[in-house]
Amino acid sequence: MNRRSLLASLGSSVLIPGWARAQTAPAVLRLVVPFTQGTGMDMVARTIGPGLGERMGRAAIVENRPGASGNIGSEQVVNAPPDGNTLLVSANTLLIARSLYPKMTFDPLVDLTPIALASWGQLLLVTHPGTGFRNAGDFIRAARAKPGALNYGSPGPGTPHHMSMEMLKGVNQVFITHIGYRGTAPAVQDLVGGHVDAMFMPIHVALPLIKAGRLVALGLGGSSRHALLPDLPTLAEAGAGEVNVSMWYGFFGPKGMSSDTVTRLHRDISELLGSVEVGRAFSTQGMDAATSSLPDFVKLVRNDAERWQQLIQARRITAD
Repeated sequence: MNRRSLLASLGSSVLIPGWARAQTAPAVLRLVVPFTQGTGMDMVARTIGPGLGERMGRAAIVENRPGASGNIGSEQVVNAPPDGNTLLVSANTLLIARSLYPKMTFDPLVDLTPIALASWGQLLLVTHPGTGFRNAGDFIRAARAKPGALNYGSPGPGTPHHMSMEMLKGVNQVFITHIGYRGTAPAVQDLVGGHVDAMFMPIHVALPLIKAGRLVALGLGGSSRHALLPDLPTLAEAGAGEVNVSMWYGFFGPKGMSSDTVTRLHRDISELLGSVEVGRAFSTQGMDAATSSLPDFVKLVRNDAERWQQLIQARRITAD
C-alpha cells in the first residue's frame, strides 16, 4: 500500500486531532528582552533560556524588542496570553519608566506578574583619561567648584546610567549636565573620545576599556567592592556619598497567570540560577546570580518602584 492509500485508509478522524494538537501546542518559549543584544538582561535571557525551555519541553527563543526605554518590548508581554509561554526579562529600568513616562499604556505593577529574581549587577562611574580624575571624590569636587561645567552621558532618559548619575548629583548637591544619546554605543564612543566627561556603565561594558587604558574607573556604585575590580573603592569609600545604584534583573509575565504556572516557573528559574555554570557565566560579566522567594521578589519590585518614583519627583526628572 502506498503512502496516499495508507493515509486514506486511516481516515480524517485520526489525522485531525493530531493536526489540532500541533496547532494549539506552543512551539516555543518566548523570552522578550526590551533592549538590544549585549545588555545585562539579554545575557540573563540567553543564559537561562535554553535550560528553561528544556524543562518546559520546548525550544526557547530570545526576542530583542528595544525602543522607548524598554516600553515597546514590555508592552508586548503585557498583551500576551497569560499562559507562561511569553516572558519578559527586564531590570529595574522597568520601574523607572513607570514614573518617567506618565502616559505609558500599562503599569508594570498592575499589568505584569513578577516571577523570579535573576541577578544583581553593578554600575561603575568612569571617565576618560584626559580629565585627570583619579576617583569619584575628585569628580565631585570638580563639579562643586564649577557648577554645570562637567557633563555626563547616558543611553537615554530613564536608563540606569541616567538615573544613577541623578542620584549621585542629588546626594552631593551638584549640577552636572546630562547629555542623552540613542543607545549605549554612541554614548560610550563619545566618552572614550573625550567628548563627554563621565558616565555610569555596567562592569561588563566598562571593564575591557578600563583594562585597555581607554577609561578610568572612579568608583563602584554598590555597597561593597567587586571581585573583578577588588582595588576599586565604592562611591562612598571614594568620598562621593552613600550612593547605591546596584541593578537587579528578573523575569515577569502578563497579569492573570495562574499561581501554579508562576510557582513552577519560579522554581525552575531559581534552580537554574543555582547551577555552577550559570554562576560562572554571570560572574564573568560582573553580575551575581541571585534568587529570592516569590514574596520577597514582589516586595523588591514594589519597593524599588517607590524609591525611583521619589527620586524622579524630587529631582524633577523628565523624559525630555
